[in-house]
Amino acid sequence: MGLFWSKCGDKYGDIMKVETTGASKETADADGHARGYSGVSASERMAEDDEDDVKRYIDIIKEVGKENEIAPALICGIISRETRGGRAIRKPSPPIVPKQGWGDYGKGFGLMQVDVDPNGGNHKRKGEWDSKEHLEQATGILIHFIEQIKDKFPKCTKEQQLKGGIAAYNQGDGAIDSLCEEVDENTTGKDYSNDVVARAQWYHTNLV
Repeated sequence: MGLFWSKCGDKYGDIMKVETTGASKETADADGHARGYSGVSASERMAEDDEDDVKRYIDIIKEVGKENEIAPALICGIISRETRGGRAIRKPSPPIVPKQGWGDYGKGFGLMQVDVDPNGGNHKRKGEWDSKEHLEQATGILIHFIEQIKDKFPKCTKEQQLKGGIAAYNQGDGAIDSLCEEVDENTTGKDYSNDVVARAQWYHTNLV
């Protein structure tokens, strides 16, 4: 483990230094507690709404973050965006949640929604949906995409590369054409990395 690792995740960039515009109005309107909001304030409102659910897993989140030298708050942000802290997949709700731990019509698995779709990420699920093993797998996938983005955009800052890696976690590095304003052009809701970063920054300040 690097000597200078911190809970901000310096190895891959400081999550608190990543620029973000937060959630889109569409993402906020889809959430009952953030309706009428947009931007960073909407992301913060949704992160706060998920706080108690995320807290259930905070110990293993911190362990995985430390072991992988990545900000635990970022893991929290992804869990909040993907499954509302696990709340969205805790009880089956077909067809979107066919059974506990599965989302996106059975294409996503676990708190961080590992893409198991043969026509998508084609990952083989590891561990239980809310386990440390699952978080380790998903965080490894995230780090893979950060590294891919670093190779694709070597002249960008670590923080830009980190944000691009978050966007790639959602849609793959082939869908990321720019690390500037268009980083979320092809992501879900066209706001994935911006929303995740804003939520992560809230969790860094208030939870982790």
